[in-house]
Amino acid sequence: MTKEFIEKMKEELLAQKKTILASLADQSDDMRELVKTVESGDEADVAADAIDRTLLTSLGAQDANRLQQINNALERIYQGKYGRCVACGKEIPEERLMALPYALLCVGCASAQERKNR
Repeated sequence: MTKEFIEKMKEELLAQKKTILASLADQSDDMRELVKTVESGDEADVAADAIDRTLLTSLGAQDANRLQQINNALERIYQGKYGRCVACGKEIPEERLMALPYALLCVGCASAQERKNR
């Protein structure tokens, strides 16, 4: 996986995060102030910040889950582990990451997990 592709995915993840936070900020003035605090920090520091936990409790379950997945994917980028399946260690195809930038599993492992959960 090229550095250019990973940088493109990082930009996509940050854009998705910004969209979720903007939606949250539109809901109230208090949340707008929290979002400003989050946006002014370094992404790596913000991922672990207590403010994120406050935001997550204010979001709907679906947005909270997606924001957490985005933060986790950004952390994997910073750690140099982005694009590797957490189950088998194989590289996740770029096409899958383009469709789901915060994917944790390759297609094979994701399918196996879905079958297991049925």
